[in-house]
Amino acid sequence: MDVSFAGFCQQVFANPVLMVTVVLTLGVIFVNGWTDAPNAIATCIATRCLKVRTAIMMSAVFNFLGVLVMTHINSAVASTISNMVDFGGQTDEALIALCAALFSIVVYSVAASVFGIPTSESHSLIAGLTGAAIAIHNGVGGVNFDEWVKVLYGLVLSLALGFFMGWVICKIITIFCAAMDRRKTNGFFTTAQIFGAAFMSFMHGAQDGQKFIGVLFLGVAFCNGQSSVEGMLIPVWLMLLCSVVMGVGTSVGGEKIIKSVGMDMVKLEKFQGFSADLAGAVCLLLSSVFGIPVSTTHTKTSAIMGVGAVKRLSAINFGVVKDMMLTWIFTFPGCGLISFVVAKIFITIF
Repeated sequence: MDVSFAGFCQQVFANPVLMVTVVLTLGVIFVNGWTDAPNAIATCIATRCLKVRTAIMMSAVFNFLGVLVMTHINSAVASTISNMVDFGGQTDEALIALCAALFSIVVYSVAASVFGIPTSESHSLIAGLTGAAIAIHNGVGGVNFDEWVKVLYGLVLSLALGFFMGWVICKIITIFCAAMDRRKTNGFFTTAQIFGAAFMSFMHGAQDGQKFIGVLFLGVAFCNGQSSVEGMLIPVWLMLLCSVVMGVGTSVGGEKIIKSVGMDMVKLEKFQGFSADLAGAVCLLLSSVFGIPVSTTHTKTSAIMGVGAVKRLSAINFGVVKDMMLTWIFTFPGCGLISFVVAKIFITIF
């Protein structure tokens, strides 16, 4: 299979379906940077460590680096996404189904962002791919449950480990700094939280960027008549392309989501914001190394809840938490159903 950039450009202009796949994939990456990346900097802005535009531009840079560097070092997450479903031996139909899956993600994510609700593009992607695979096979025969089970691990890991690590890190800092003047520690934690937000942004790019790189690489394989990318190395130009698009998407911002995550859910001080950022980033790092696709939204918000619980459970605005949880619960059937229907329509038309 020709995976050179020149060969890719020729294929895109020669195959309209691949062109649509590429545009949709890059569109989803852009939307992910726009709607999901703000979670990484929400706490930093809420505690007034950085101004909104400064934080957004910093996050854009580190999202770019996260996609590029982590995929080059360890592409386990991208491999998990690529092998999660089997679209069958008919690669033309498989490419059409992949377009349907991506289309469902764009529709669902944009609709949710209008209301300022943090969605999980990770789960939207997984649901979209699964719905399209079911449409092609007329059943669950195309779903690789050995890979799909990692999604369930990731769901538990992002919620439980995020909350636990947020609580532990914040508790340790609270005990260590108990005898100190809070005002004197603010300078240190301002700098520390900027570092934490940058680390969180880097790991967001590392996790979410890999997921969509895997999808785009799968589309290129379908165009070349191959039904799998197992054992193939991801080309550097593909990493760079996805990195740039996610960075640009992040630079657009996401002020409503920043407000929901960083201000409405829990009122944070600087040391608490740093604890949440560090806890979330460490969870994402562990998940990326072991190839487990997790939701950065789940991870960061559960870390914030863990931090809030150190003070008291009533410090958490459970009304906001409930809205987020309902959105996540509806993501799998919602995106899956849209993808299933659109895949059937696309296959019939094309």
